[in-house]
Amino acid sequence: MSISFDELNNIQMDVLREIGNIGAGNAVTSLAKMIDKKVDMAVPEVKIMGFDKVSQILGGEEILVVGILLNVTGDLTGNMMFILDINAARKLVNILLGSNDETNLDFNELELSALKEIGNILTASYLSALAGLTNLKILPSVPELAIDMAGAILSVPAIEFGKVGDSVLYIETEFSEGITKVFGDFLLIPDVESYEVLLRALGVIE
Repeated sequence: MSISFDELNNIQMDVLREIGNIGAGNAVTSLAKMIDKKVDMAVPEVKIMGFDKVSQILGGEEILVVGILLNVTGDLTGNMMFILDINAARKLVNILLGSNDETNLDFNELELSALKEIGNILTASYLSALAGLTNLKILPSVPELAIDMAGAILSVPAIEFGKVGDSVLYIETEFSEGITKVFGDFLLIPDVESYEVLLRALGVIE
């Protein structure tokens, strides 16, 4: 049997949305521990959407973004991506490193390393929550970071994803530390064989 996200009914969608909520909550907790500050999170917006719609949500294919991509292996295989627009990335780095220069959109080596580590911790927290809920073995790879236009960043998983389907689990998360708010987007892109594995483990299909 082959199944994709866009074949799910409302109840099954609700289960995946709840996974998104829990995973994003874990990610925020990890971020708070990392920066040793209180971090709040708005209720994440979780959607199943066509992969070709993602760049529109981000603001268009030509908007400059930071993408942190890792491969997922184990019982579940595919890709996980965390995307920030360039201004949000600067805010997040400033929170982490205690800087307040929001005009400098060029990142030095230390700041790039910090961004990569943030992406690593956030995505790993999400995948850990998913593994805990499903009892699946889910292993993230070392993340790769790139700064480029959204269309170019999304082309990396699209090369693989285009072979298997057209929908992804999209989670928009709003972090806030003090008066600073940062929006970040998670994309979970399972391989075609993993849709069934994931949904069966979640109990949404028999």
